[in-house]
Amino acid sequence: MTYNFDPERWYDNERRALDEALEDGRIGKREYQKRLSDLDRRHEKMIDRLDGTYQLPD
Repeated sequence: MTYNFDPERWYDNERRALDEALEDGRIGKREYQKRLSDLDRRHEKMIDRLDGTYQLPD
């Protein structure tokens, strides 16, 4: 089974949606910062989980 999830692309898409929401006035700067911090935290956790998944043991 092949799993083609790209965490960087996911992050870029989510970040773009946040940027657009801020630009359109759907969210304010404070909410944007809160959501961006959460997005960064989720991305970091995702990278930690994915890191080394496909490495063979020594």
